Amino acid sequence: MKKMLITGATSGIGKALAEHAAQQGYEVIACGRNQDALAELSAHDNITGCQFDVSDEAETRTTLSGQAFDIAVLNAGTCEYVDIDDFEPDMFRRVFEPNFFGVVNCVNGLLPNLNESKQLVIVDSMARLFPFTRSEAYGASKAALHYFTKSLEVDLERRGVCVQSVSPGFVETPLTDKNDFEMPMIISAEKAAKDLLTGIEKQRRSIFFPTLFGLILRTMHNLPAPLQRALSISMRDKQ
Repeated sequence: MKKMLITGATSGIGKALAEHAAQQGYEVIACGRNQDALAELSAHDNITGCQFDVSDEAETRTTLSGQAFDIAVLNAGTCEYVDIDDFEPDMFRRVFEPNFFGVVNCVNGLLPNLNESKQLVIVDSMARLFPFTRSEAYGASKAALHYFTKSLEVDLERRGVCVQSVSPGFVETPLTDKNDFEMPMIISAEKAAKDLLTGIEKQRRSIFFPTLFGLILRTMHNLPAPLQRALSISMRDKQ
């Protein structure tokens, strides 16, 4: 039975993946801060809860350095949007702490056990592909995370580690429930979990879901910069 470690497992995609992977026969280590949610997950067959805060470097290193795993899915994160007329640098720090540095902390803890045949799966976002309005903090954190992932893919190649980047579109989660704008092609967390597990099992180096939305955004990403800017401004003005 393969062992899958998942951060951010107490809600959203992480929780859905933990439940789906357990149903598919994986032994799941569900990681998060919310002890009550972890206890609820641990009631499922094949799921064990592990409580820690990815933003705490020392705690994360101590917790993860002793964990045995075959696949590590680094999924924990948050989202806040920028108000350009009430600019708040501290908000950028709040977003980057779990979204980027939390992943760095996890990798630091996992590195001693990242060796041949292991899989490291890092969840960023399609938001990194396009200059969306009010997304300066969230999009920048995910763009930084994607670059970090792709560099790790190069440097862990000698160890035989399969490093995979995951770029979701809109998924029904507690975070997207707060959004006050249209979210095209949004999918359920359960559908996202199934697509994610399929990508993990096929060892796809870059995973996008929903598929069509990923294709559209990657096409937009490759447009000339002036056209990207014009499209983004038009989308902003329609909100």
